[in-house]
Amino acid sequence: MNNRFTDRREAGQQLAADLGEYADRDDVVVLGLPRGGVPVANEVARALNAPLDVVVVRKLGVPGHEELAMGAIASNDVRLLHDDLVERAGITEQEIQRVEAGERAELERREAAYRSGREPVSVEGKTVLLVDDGIATGASMRAAVRSVRSQNPARIVVAVPAASPRTCDAFRQLVDDVVCTITPEPFRAVGLWYQHFPQTTDAQVEDLLSPRAPAE
Repeated sequence: MNNRFTDRREAGQQLAADLGEYADRDDVVVLGLPRGGVPVANEVARALNAPLDVVVVRKLGVPGHEELAMGAIASNDVRLLHDDLVERAGITEQEIQRVEAGERAELERREAAYRSGREPVSVEGKTVLLVDDGIATGASMRAAVRSVRSQNPARIVVAVPAASPRTCDAFRQLVDDVVCTITPEPFRAVGLWYQHFPQTTDAQVEDLLSPRAPAE
């Protein structure tokens, strides 16, 4: 398969090269989507000399079929639902709230663990680069966009190493700019475009976000 990245680190380096116009600017903030987006965002932030933080997002699984997402939640009390799926599956608001309560608790746990007491990086009036390791359905990134928009940034840029052409085009209707390093068709899944795509751990995210994390 052609055009695959070796790993998330290389993907981040290539993505950073596509984001050169944002380098060495004091109005730019890089936010990674945990967990897999943070190693990519870390490379982008290092290359651009920009602050790095996270926007935590959790998918909402259909009750009894948790692998199927009926929506997503994010920081700042954001909740997005796939209304058509919710209606077709007959999912009640009570069921949604029960799922959301569990995922909201996990979201808050991760935010506390990842920042270790540090305040979130302010994005008000900033150009925010929202970075993930790729976009499949787009639910998580849409929730992240809404969360960031609630904090009054100047601009929002969605930046990923890989996504389908259709997905990239769809996000151009939602944000100020979209940067996708590769846009293969058919896309199928994010992991197909990496030679090595292991699960990123909480510990790795915490290490990358730590101000004491050394450059490799």
